[in-house]
Amino acid sequence: MIDADQSLQPADLLDALTRHWEASATAIRKIDDSCPPGSASPVFTVGGAYRAQGWTEWTQGFQHGAAFLQFDATGEASFLELGRKRTLEVMAPHLTHTGVHDHGFNNVSTYGNLWRLGNEGKIDLPEHERNYAELALKVTGAVQASRWKQTADGTGYVYSFNGPQSLFIDTIRTMRALSLAHLLGHRLSHEGDAVANLLDRSIEHAINTARHVIWYGGDDDGELRDAYDVRGRTAHEALFNTNNGAFRAPSTQQGYSPFSTWTRGQAWAMVGFPEQLEFLDACVTDEELEVHGGRHEVERIYAEAAEAVCDHYLENTPTDGIPYWDTGAPGLAKMGDWGSRPADPFNDHEPVDSSAAAIGAQGLLRMADWLDAEDAVRDENGNAERYRAAGLTITRTLLGDAYLSTDPDHEGLLLHSVYHRPNGWDHVPAGRKVPCGEACMWGDYHLRELAVVVGRMAEADSVPHRFFGPV
Repeated sequence: MIDADQSLQPADLLDALTRHWEASATAIRKIDDSCPPGSASPVFTVGGAYRAQGWTEWTQGFQHGAAFLQFDATGEASFLELGRKRTLEVMAPHLTHTGVHDHGFNNVSTYGNLWRLGNEGKIDLPEHERNYAELALKVTGAVQASRWKQTADGTGYVYSFNGPQSLFIDTIRTMRALSLAHLLGHRLSHEGDAVANLLDRSIEHAINTARHVIWYGGDDDGELRDAYDVRGRTAHEALFNTNNGAFRAPSTQQGYSPFSTWTRGQAWAMVGFPEQLEFLDACVTDEELEVHGGRHEVERIYAEAAEAVCDHYLENTPTDGIPYWDTGAPGLAKMGDWGSRPADPFNDHEPVDSSAAAIGAQGLLRMADWLDAEDAVRDENGNAERYRAAGLTITRTLLGDAYLSTDPDHEGLLLHSVYHRPNGWDHVPAGRKVPCGEACMWGDYHLRELAVVVGRMAEADSVPHRFFGPV
């Protein structure tokens, strides 16, 4: 279980954040040189050098979105221009990609960051560039929402690249694309000029995610969904009968088992639900939520899911906040009481996944802020302080020597991440038995995004980081 430092404050991390941004600048420049436009998207490092890994091009937005985050934190204009240039040059195909579930990763990280910086007043965004970014965000939200499958109860979900039977937990974070498109006044039109409301689709998807790939330790009557119904457990995937829309079973692609928790998938839910709660607060009217049972009901479902996964993460993570890649990974049985000590990325049995920590820490901080928001009575369980302390403790660990890469010859930023352990894609260095010492695009990006969040927390007059910007 994580040993959170209750005294830790965001300002205590400012020196470490400065060191991080210095290393980040070097890494961004190196990757832009080694993976220029026209080359395959970098996914993870092997021996410190970024390389592609065929599946889908879901990481290119992280590569070029990183430049916007670097500018956001440091004000270095060269990174703003790099982000603008590369987004214009290479990101357009991602806007109309009908075969994937990750528009939020590619397009909110690029077009969305550009638009957000303009809304925050951090850059002068000319009208033509604002129009270009807003058109991109409208398109990506509608295209993502078109990948839709109805369930037996008449609601639906954005299905994964596996096909219409598949709901991925990852996709909760791509709901940002639908949310932004709705905020900009857009909708999805299809056969017979029928119109789909993008906000409605994002909410239905989130509710089905909460219902089918997150467990709660039994229902109100104590009835368990399966023999492994532990509160906060998550599955990577839910499978549905495509003939009648009925839920069939949990599944996994990147985790060890449908009945254990793949920790990066859990982390996507840890950040995905809180940021949608932020969006509901700032951008959605009570009237828009009536069709889903009203604001109280939607917030209840989202918050119940968020708190369940956050609590499970804290209870099943080593003391320094860095998880092993899956809570059911079989090698953990050989590691004794692994939860009572810091994670060991160099052990002989199972790899850690620092990228899950970077994603999850942001979720903990966002959920803490939502729970103790001014004029809101939400923190009935007293979780806000606990989540904030844990999020900052994880951040401190990630910014330390064990995880932050400061080697100028290594193209990565955040060490000890894994991509697809079951497929054996991750590099195992000579003399080691499990993957370690390598970085990945989403880990690097989300460490940067976490650093932006914490940096703003440390400055009392800063605007909180929100994907939709100030409204």
